[in-house]
Amino acid sequence: MSANLKYLSLGILVFQTTSLVLTMRYSRTLKEEGPRYLSSTAVVVAELLKIMACLLLVYKDSKCSLRALNRVLHDEILNKPMETLKLAIPSGIYTLQNNLLYVALSNLDAATYQVTYQLKILTTALFSVSMLGKKLGVYQWLSLIILMTGVAFVQWPSDSQEIDSKELSAGSQFVGLMAVLTACFSSGFAGVYFEKILKETKQSVWIRNIQLGFFGSIFGLMGVYIYDGELVSKNGFFQGYNRLTWIVVVLQALGGLVIAAVIKYADNILKGFATSLSIILSTLISYFWLQDFVPTSVFFLGAILVIAATFLYGYDPKPAGNPIKA
Repeated sequence: MSANLKYLSLGILVFQTTSLVLTMRYSRTLKEEGPRYLSSTAVVVAELLKIMACLLLVYKDSKCSLRALNRVLHDEILNKPMETLKLAIPSGIYTLQNNLLYVALSNLDAATYQVTYQLKILTTALFSVSMLGKKLGVYQWLSLIILMTGVAFVQWPSDSQEIDSKELSAGSQFVGLMAVLTACFSSGFAGVYFEKILKETKQSVWIRNIQLGFFGSIFGLMGVYIYDGELVSKNGFFQGYNRLTWIVVVLQALGGLVIAAVIKYADNILKGFATSLSIILSTLISYFWLQDFVPTSVFFLGAILVIAATFLYGYDPKPAGNPIKA
């Protein structure tokens, strides 16, 4: 049974990671009549859906009792305002990160984005060392060097790549690269900060995600008002929304929760395997279906190095060790 759960976890991780990236990329490059949906509003809707999902999970843990649910929310959130406020910092960073991912996938093909975004392993490791005092083994440090080398190869410019990117991509590769690099740093810091908070308190991860979603919705609405206020007042909050947009929003809202729920069944090796499969699938679908990506030999070399680094980072020759989870 445990083996079946592991493979189920692997399948869910691969599906969620790949489908979110590809549908988000497709939704941002699809040419349709009328206004395109606003990524800032999609981030807010995703946060609200995440809150609803977590409320249902807390309701289930409360034996499906509304009175018990109300008591848990009152005791864990309203009666602990300082504990709740601690989530404002990572929540704001996650909101920025979610907006940056839309910017990145509006300017980068799915394959290049997938490989480059694995730099979050590096940033998470460095923040874990500096903020949590964790120690990395030789294999972890070696994997980080290989990871940086692989990403550098993926971003290595070539004459054919420049021509193809001008023909296939509707955005700026530099803007997309800066967006994904900033998202990697924000992901690393927010993830380690959130881990530190979880270790300091005994609140459930679902309660913490409700708190994150609450602040995320506030920060997201501020972003909508500042950057897209005029467009919202002109064409409405849900302008440009269609079935594909809602699929993207749901995948983004439930993705983290799904991973949190299944990760206890999947070890680091399976996580690396899931990441590798996702990169391969994204590359194939970008080339054959989206047709916005032409791979080069340098890209393949970089992708192989990134995949190898992902596996090596999760390798622990000492059973007693406790490698950092990126």
